[in-house]
Amino acid sequence: MTATTAAAEVDAEVRGILERVAADSFPPLHAVHHLLSVGVCVPCTFRMFGAFSHVCSCTSLTASVLHSFLEDHDDSAKGGPCSCLSTDEACCSVCFGVLLPTCHQDDGVVSFNGISPIDRITSMVFQAVQRESYQLDEFFLEISLPAVVAANERAIRLHMKEKYGNENWFKDKIFSQQTMSVKEALRLLLVPSLEKKLDVKHGNNSFRIRLTYTHDDASRKLKSLLPNDRNRKRKTESREGTDTRRNSTYEDNQILSETDSFIHKTLECIQDQEFCSLFQLPPEKVFKPCHLVISCLRSPIYIGGRYLKLSRNVSQSCWIIDDERMGEASVEEIIGEDVRTICRGDGCKFHAAGREDIDVRMLGSGRPFLIEVLNARSIPSAIEVEQIAEKINSSEKKYVRVRNLKLVDREIWSMMREGEAEKQKQYAALIWTSRSLTDVDLQKISGVNDMASGHFDLSK
Repeated sequence: MTATTAAAEVDAEVRGILERVAADSFPPLHAVHHLLSVGVCVPCTFRMFGAFSHVCSCTSLTASVLHSFLEDHDDSAKGGPCSCLSTDEACCSVCFGVLLPTCHQDDGVVSFNGISPIDRITSMVFQAVQRESYQLDEFFLEISLPAVVAANERAIRLHMKEKYGNENWFKDKIFSQQTMSVKEALRLLLVPSLEKKLDVKHGNNSFRIRLTYTHDDASRKLKSLLPNDRNRKRKTESREGTDTRRNSTYEDNQILSETDSFIHKTLECIQDQEFCSLFQLPPEKVFKPCHLVISCLRSPIYIGGRYLKLSRNVSQSCWIIDDERMGEASVEEIIGEDVRTICRGDGCKFHAAGREDIDVRMLGSGRPFLIEVLNARSIPSAIEVEQIAEKINSSEKKYVRVRNLKLVDREIWSMMREGEAEKQKQYAALIWTSRSLTDVDLQKISGVNDMASGHFDLSK
């Protein structure tokens, strides 16, 4: 197949998709053309009209292809140069290039030469996973977007309402109805590609891949446009559960430090009329894409069992006073470091069902404990867990031993609580007497139920 033939087939496929979308209760083509002309990208145009799922997998659907289709079907789109085909480097004024996708990282704007945008983002995620050598079985994609994305989308919707609010297609709520969000659309674009590249399924949130998009310039401008809320009621609860008002001493510099979560809530409280007075409709074109940070995080994994403390000079947890270590070591360090090393975690936390003093040994069946491994790169196999136990138990310094070591689920917390609830403890003591004990003496000692508070005199 020649390149010309392949291109013709792709063009036919794209036009077939557009024909089906246009015939499916789609708004007038001149309205679609207007969205393109004010800087809305092709994915957001179809998303806002509720037709994104029809075109999300069609990477060949560009602005020029869509404009060509519009010219063939709508006379209003013909004649002379068109602003929707501007040669400038503008990003989408709604999603800031997220759905194309274009992104800015610390080393500059990411180039997509020779590779599709979706494949490029997928490769960046894959490299982040490989760089840390994560062991995967499933993953969940988390996406964080700046609040300005929601603000600009609302501005576009209100602009379209002002321009086309009297037309029948708009009155039928085709445009104003609840449609797919930018997050949902991006997830729809990326998940199939990520599943193929990572060779695991999407769904389980024990391992999370997070895409954090930020746009400092647009976010600062958005915050400067928001009201200072000196007279606006905020329905936030204080610790006593009562409604509070924003303190009148809050100034504009405080607004700049508000989180995106609060900005979203503030925007929701603003009525459309006030919104239109505060924001430019339609929003100005965007020439700088979002900054993207890719991060990976695994939920804590737990390795538990029972420990025996054989030394009277080992504390349960690391005990340092005035930069001086108390005791020779700690149960926490002895067990935790071996577990963390095998799991390649960022750190670990030690949990035990109760505790004992540094100079008290823990014998018998041992005390239940958990090692909580943070952001583990590897989940140890049963054999590797056995190797951890063997390494601890074969140490030359016979401080600590472990029993029944295994990888456990969160249900182990119930066992830990049961262990902490056990009040009865057994102690052994070495007693010296100045004379030999008789059977009567032993019977008298055995008759004491509460040894801690019991008082008896063997001389009687």
